[in-house]
Amino acid sequence: MVSEYLLRTQQMRARRKIITDNGAGTNVARMAGEERHLQILRVAMSLFSQRGFRGTTTKEIALAAGVSEAMVFRHFATKEELYSAILDQKACLHDEMGPCQAVADAIARKDDRGVFEAMALDALNHHQQDPQFQRLLLHSALEEHELAQMFWEKFVRRVYQSLGDYLRERQREGAIVNIRPAIIVRAFVGMIVHHSLNNNLWDRERQLLNISNETAAREFTNILLHGVAGDQAIGRASFRKASPSRAALKALPLKPLARKQVKKNSKRIRSNK
Repeated sequence: MVSEYLLRTQQMRARRKIITDNGAGTNVARMAGEERHLQILRVAMSLFSQRGFRGTTTKEIALAAGVSEAMVFRHFATKEELYSAILDQKACLHDEMGPCQAVADAIARKDDRGVFEAMALDALNHHQQDPQFQRLLLHSALEEHELAQMFWEKFVRRVYQSLGDYLRERQREGAIVNIRPAIIVRAFVGMIVHHSLNNNLWDRERQLLNISNETAAREFTNILLHGVAGDQAIGRASFRKASPSRAALKALPLKPLARKQVKKNSKRIRSNK
């Protein structure tokens, strides 16, 4: 279904490029048809993002687009084809843009900060510019529509693959701690997606957190690469490790005098926390 729509879109583009001498009227009519096609797509996406696939009818789409329902079916044979065409159009745009150049450059330089910060900023900008698409994807997942799986294959898997490959290479070089790459990717993407969902759905007035995408990308990267514990907190954690518990003291095979000295040292360490 989606491949048929993609083929038809490519054919329409090809015809538009080669038509040069069929008369102004023909060209105008053809352009009007393509504009109507895109208008139906835009309106359908808006309605689907508000009401989901099952909650939206083709009659409502036609009314909002200012065309007849028959015209909608002239461009899209079924509502399912129209729904699939929206995601396919987004996938085509994503493929045409390719990976963010800043991310590719940072990967080539092995610049860990550059990789994550550029990827976060690119994703945050896309979510901000196209909040309807994010809502549409949530609806498709809740309705268990096949488009949710299609999106996962086209977008999510690609992110896990590209970032995962980079992390594995950096781990072999000793630059990144030995945590499963998929866990690192999920933690980082989770910060980005949760931030976008808050901005687009729950906290549009930015009452909880009002920062630019640039600041968010930078700080999320800081958290990923450096954590949030300061030197003092890290020092306290090391003291706790160095200070044996009472149970551990009893288990030590020490003479009474030595055990007393270890216990005394342990108390001194605790008093310095």
